[in-house]
Formats: sequence, structure tokens, C-alpha cells
Amino acid sequence: MVTEVKVPSPGESITSVVVAGWLVKDGDVVSRDQEILEIDSDKATLTLSAPESGKIKILAKEGDTVEVGATVASIDTAFATSPPIPLVDQEEQPTTNQIPLKDNQVSTQEKSPITSQSIEKEFSLHLSPLARKLMQENQVNDTELLEFFKKYRFVREDIEFYLRHKEEFLIEVEAVENSGFSLSKEKISRETSRQKMSPLRQKLSERLVAVKNETAMLTTFNEVNMSSIMEIRKNYKDEFQKKHGVSLGFMSFFAKACAIALEEFPQVNAMIEGDEIVFHHYADIGIAVSTPKGLMVPVLRNVETMSLAEIELKIKDLATRAREKKISLEELSGGTFTITNGGVFGSLLSTPIINPPQSAILGMHNILERPIAVNGKVEIHPMMYVALSYDHRIIDGRESVSFLVKVKKLLENPVLMLSQGKDLESLLLKL
Repeated sequence: MVTEVKVPSPGESITSVVVAGWLVKDGDVVSRDQEILEIDSDKATLTLSAPESGKIKILAKEGDTVEVGATVASIDTAFATSPPIPLVDQEEQPTTNQIPLKDNQVSTQEKSPITSQSIEKEFSLHLSPLARKLMQENQVNDTELLEFFKKYRFVREDIEFYLRHKEEFLIEVEAVENSGFSLSKEKISRETSRQKMSPLRQKLSERLVAVKNETAMLTTFNEVNMSSIMEIRKNYKDEFQKKHGVSLGFMSFFAKACAIALEEFPQVNAMIEGDEIVFHHYADIGIAVSTPKGLMVPVLRNVETMSLAEIELKIKDLATRAREKKISLEELSGGTFTITNGGVFGSLLSTPIINPPQSAILGMHNILERPIAVNGKVEIHPMMYVALSYDHRIIDGRESVSFLVKVKKLLENPVLMLSQGKDLESLLLKL
């Protein structure tokens, strides 16, 4: 019997996809549920699995644009075989053809087991000062980083990146080895290359241009003294990590502060539908994540009800699955507000673009120590510029500026988050 492999619907508004790459060859015998194909849509990259075991016949080439529901391959189940025996980790079970050892001999595996320490010795990490500083701030060690990439599933874009840059990398390494300090390239090139834009990148481009043309976008700025948050992280990072199993970052503070401020300024959490303004009485906050395929914005639901630990755990889970292309379309849609952090790349100031159909987006930036005036004295504090881009059609200057001031107040005094941003004295006096 011949079974057809059809393109499923990635979402309601998607009618076609691009064949990103086949994971098997024409004529291969595949097993049921084996991943055989990657497809690109304008929202995400999805993997298709074989519905049955058998011999596959590929009907669509890599790079082809096919309609949702179209047949891209067929599987002849007459060639089905028993499921392949899974590979056994050599650390857990020896191979059957091992040569028996004498009593006074020790196996190679017992002598040198594959551990994260041996991985570190075999692969030395070359980190820039900024990368090392970022790892230290987030309590990430070399072993943890190596273990992550050991389990990371490399995809086509990763290999293409390596092929494009390997010659350049080898030239720089050779220059460093020869001179001891120079990173100058010994080879001058004026070559060019072309790469087709992915559907995700094309859709992102269209949406960004549409935002500029269809909204009255304006940006307001402020600055936040990060001393309190950094002091909290310094004092409680180890205890937080031990209790919750996740590092205490900055994003949870910002997400929680925004959720509280959105409740006080509902216009910032609203959107336009036709001739109506839709107000949301909950905070579904999207967190912009940079991935090899482009920018993705996973959404945290009901942030107003979440603790800082719950926010950190959810962000880590969503960001990891977004980069590994394991995130669902439902988790990328439905946000009411977005936060983007250009500071991780070193940005000092920017004007973020609204994520439609939302009406506002908060931009975080790099933290730098700067002199500021405190009670008539000049002191040096870690400062961050924050930016709020908003649709002026439904959000006035008063609401936008007040919202950002509220966020600033909560971040500079995080304890106020326990009282939903209300002064403790006011609560005490019932004002």
C-alpha cells in the first residue's frame, strides 16, 4: 500500500510553505514517526514525520513552494522493515564484540570515561571578554555551555553558516598563531554571495514595513537606575538558583513591572480592530528572541499572576524551544504587549518597532555605569535607557510617559511589586 505524505496546515492564515530540506534521500527506507522533512512557513520552521514505515519517494524538491495539503512524498509500505534498534550510549552498555579483558587489564572506557571535564580538555572555549562577562553575570560556566552544544541539534542553517565562514575563521586563526596578536586577514576578497530570504524573514520584513506605514508610531525614553535589582541578584542569585533551578535574570523584573503598569494604563495593553479599541484585562507579554531563522516572539500568558521564578522558568523554556525550532505556533501568537532586549548585543539606545496588532513595545538596553546626581551629590550607578514605542492613535503622550515612569519606579524599588506598585505608606494609611 502507498501512503501519501501531505503538508499539514501550520496556521489559519498560512496557505503555502517552502520545502526547507529533506532529512532522507529518495528511495530510503524510513520508519514510522521518523523525521523526514523540514518546511518553512512565514511564522516558523516545522518538521514532518513519516506516517508509516516503508520506502519513500520524494515528489517535491528542496526550495519548492507547495500549497498546504499538497502531497510532497509517498511511502510504499511493502518495503516496511522492523523499527531500527536504537543506538546505545557507550558509557551505559559495551558493544557485543568487545574482546575479553584479562584480570589485570582495565577497559579504555573505565580508564577515561566521557565526562564534561574531558570535553573541556578536548575543546577549549575561545570567548570574547563581553561573552565571558555575560556568562559570569548569568552564572553560566564552560561545562554548562559545552554540554548544551553537545545536545544541541544542528540544522541546515548552522551548517550553511559554517561553510560560509570557515575559510575566514581559519585565516584569522592562522594570523593569530603566526603573529601572536594580529587578527588581520591575510587574504583580500571582493567576492559576493546571495542567499534566498526565508519565508519567516520575508513575512517579518512585510510586517515591519506595514507597522511604519499603518501606525502613528512614536517613542518615549527614560532611564532606570539598576542598583536595586543588581543588589538583589547579587545577594540572592545562588539561593534562587538552588531553590528554583534557574538563574535570576533581568527579564523577569521587567516583565512583572510591565504587567503591573499595564493594569494601571490599559490603553498601552489595547489594540485597534476596525473602528473599535479592544482592551485586554490580562497581560500576555511577548519576549523577543533572536534565532538562526530570525526574530521570534514567544508569549508568556497571564504574567500578572506569575512570580519572578515562574517567569524565568517559562522564558528559559520558550527561548530554548524557539531556537531549537520546537515551539508551537500557538505559543508565538496572541500577545498583548512585547519586550525586546537589545542590550544583550550592546545596544545603548534604540527605537523598537511595534509588534502588530499590539500597540506598544518596551525596549531594554545595555547597562552602563554613569555619573548621576543623587540628593545633590554626584554618584556612579549602573544605568539603563528604556524606550517605549507606541501607537499614538490610541495611546496619548500622557499614558505612554506615565506608563514608562511607572515601570521605572517599580524597577528602581522592586519591593513595590509586592503591593502592585502602590506605596507601602499609602497602603498603611489606606489612602
